[in-house]
Amino acid sequence: QVQLVESGGGLVQAGGSLRLSCAASGRTFSAYAMGWFRQAPGKEREFVAATNINWSGANTYYADSVKGRFTISRDNAKNMVYLQMNSLKPEDTAVYYCAADWGMTTATMTRADEYDYWGQGTQVTVSH
Repeated sequence: QVQLVESGGGLVQAGGSLRLSCAASGRTFSAYAMGWFRQAPGKEREFVAATNINWSGANTYYADSVKGRFTISRDNAKNMVYLQMNSLKPEDTAVYYCAADWGMTTATMTRADEYDYWGQGTQVTVSH
C-alpha cells in the first residue's frame, strides 16, 4: 500500500514557475514508477510526466505539451517526487495528481488507468 500527498500548487501568472512535491509512504519507493497527471474542469485526466528506474537507470517521460518546460525528478532517500514547472501557461491550469504503481512499462506509464495509487491532488491556476 502506498499513500501519496501532493503539495506546492497555487496561483501564478503566465510565464511563472511552480514546484509540485509528492510525498510517498512505503519502504520500497524506489521500485515504484511515479507519474504526474492533471485534470482540468470538464476534461479527462491527462498524462504530464513520469519516471521509473530500471536496469538502464532512471528514465523520464513527458507529454509533448510540457516537454522543455516541466521537469520530473525523484529523491528516493526522502520518498519524494517533484514536478518543476516553468514557463507556465493558462492552459496548464488544472488539478495535478501524483500517481504510483509497480511494474510499469514505457507503454503503460502514460496511462492513468494503469496506476493504482493516487494522491488527493493540488490545484494549479495560471492567470493571463
